[in-house]
This record gives sequence, structure tokens and C-alpha cells, in this order.
Amino acid sequence: MTVSVRLPECTERQLSSYCESHRISKSEAIKQALELFLDHRAKPATPYELGKDGFGSDRSHSGDIAKNTKQLLREKFIGKTDR
Repeated sequence: MTVSVRLPECTERQLSSYCESHRISKSEAIKQALELFLDHRAKPATPYELGKDGFGSDRSHSGDIAKNTKQLLREKFIGKTDR
């Protein structure tokens, strides 16, 4: 099946550059991209995939968070204490 698609100049330049560096044709690159896109859309994202960018992002503390939860929350919302 043949399909024609008009691409913005910027996208076409990026596609050409990608194909040149990976030594594949534009048709092959587009086929691969569509397969990935359609496969990803067919499978709903897992809770982990949805939140993975935020996991472990709070690096403002040190030590064991589980043991120091109350203290860390106090410091975060009230301010540091002398305990």
C-alpha cells in the first residue's frame, strides 16, 4: 500500500538526518516509527511507566526516608527543628 504524507521542512530534515546516520531509507524509518507508535498506543501504560519520571526525584534529603519520615515532613512543612 502506498501512502503520501506531507511533512514540515523541519521534520523532513530531521528524518533525512536520522536515516543518513542509521543507514536506512525514509520508508523504513517511517514504517518503524509507525509500528512503535501503534504498538505503544495499543498497550495502556502501566502505573510505573506513567510515574517513572517522578520516582526518586526528591534528592533534598539524605539517609533512610522510611525511618525519618516524620522528621523529614516536619522539616519540609514547618522548618528545621533542633531534635
